[in-house]
This record gives sequence, structure tokens and C-alpha cells, in this order.
Amino acid sequence: PLPPSTTGERRTHDPVPPDQLQADVGKLMEVLAASGVAIAPLDVAYAILAATPEGIRRIFDAKSRSYEKPSGMFGNFAMSAALHVMTDDCHAMVREMVEQVGLPFSVVAPFRDGHPLLAHVDPFVLQSSSKAGTLDMLLNAGQMHDEIARQAGDRSMPVFGSSANLSLSGSKYRLGDVDHVVRQAADVAFDYGLSQYANHQGRSSTIIDFRDFSVIRVGVRFDQLRQAFKDRFDVALKDPKP
Repeated sequence: PLPPSTTGERRTHDPVPPDQLQADVGKLMEVLAASGVAIAPLDVAYAILAATPEGIRRIFDAKSRSYEKPSGMFGNFAMSAALHVMTDDCHAMVREMVEQVGLPFSVVAPFRDGHPLLAHVDPFVLQSSSKAGTLDMLLNAGQMHDEIARQAGDRSMPVFGSSANLSLSGSKYRLGDVDHVVRQAADVAFDYGLSQYANHQGRSSTIIDFRDFSVIRVGVRFDQLRQAFKDRFDVALKDPKP
């Protein structure tokens, strides 16, 4: 179970000075560029990420994660608009959910694997971060996530990752709670306190397949997300896939 938040405990959504945030993420990106692994504080959970084959293999090994479960890409609306192959209506939905609703979720959709943004991504990294021709992209997961996505875009070096926990063991919402073997796999880790959406169910982001609006995984604030899709777009998110 999740330990209770202590009075005055730092939270991942507490504002960080822009210079510090940019410097922290700059350091993280340099580690990833050198085939390293990093642990980052997201509002949904702490995440472990990489950008090279060496880093991705270390993540999967440390988590005891099956390669049948692909990593997700840390992105933003601009990246989704560029890479995901969807109708204009779907792109407009994603934009409105990001810019107006502001809740975290992941978009799964077919993608342009020949896009220049992916030109320098190793085939193994892309293979382990996609499934059946679709790409999972995390959006709205907090200030460090958004800065990682921004710097990744500037560098044309996409970043991929998953929750910083042993596979199927539930998300971790404090750096100190990350399993030792997972923590040891990281070359650098940042502690921004308790994740904003920490919960007793061990949930992370909701994952939505935009081809049919089926829910691959129920995550934090799912009820609010489902209501927003219904109210704003008259779209009923389908029950999670078995």
C-alpha cells in the first residue's frame, strides 16, 4: 500500500524553477545519449527511460519485463500530431484533452515510422517500443515529462520508457520506493517528491487505443477522462481489453 503523504511533503507538480528543470532534464538527456538509463519523477508515477538499445535492454532486464509489452514514448501534442496516423477529428481530440482538460493519458495509434523525428532511432528501440504497427505515446504526465518531450524533440532523440517498478508489481510514487534492482539499473535518478496522482491501486497512465477508443489500461483519473470524452466529443471509451 502507498504510504500516506506527510505534511508538507514535496509533490511532483510543485513548481520547479525553469532553469533548474531545464538543467535537470539536460543532464538526463546527456545520460540517455550516452546509452544510459534514467529514473524520472512523473505526475503519474516514477518512470525509467532510455533512448538506445543498451539502455532499453537494461530496463527490460531490471524490470523482468517481457518484450511483448512495449515501452511508451514520452511525447507532447506536437509529436503525436506529427507521428500518429489518425483522423483530423482524433488529432483535435488529443489537442483539446492536452490543452484544455489537462489530464494524463497515453495515445495508441498507427504511426509514421519513416518520419524524420524517428530517423535516428535504432530499429531495436523502435521495435521494443511499438506493437502491431502502433506507437504508445504518453502525454500530460507533468513538468519533467513535458520538458523531456520538448528537449527530445529539439534533439531529434525520442525517449522511451515505462514505470520504474518490477513488471506487474504496481507503480511507484516515491523514488525511495523504487525496487532496488530497478533503481540500480539507472545511471541517474531525480527525486521530485510524491507523484501527484499517487494512488493505492498502483495505477499509472490510462492507455487509449484511438483506432476504436478501447481502453488498453485503466489509469489515474480514468473516470474524469471518460467523462471528458463523452461530454466534449460524444465518444464512449470502451471497456478495457481483456
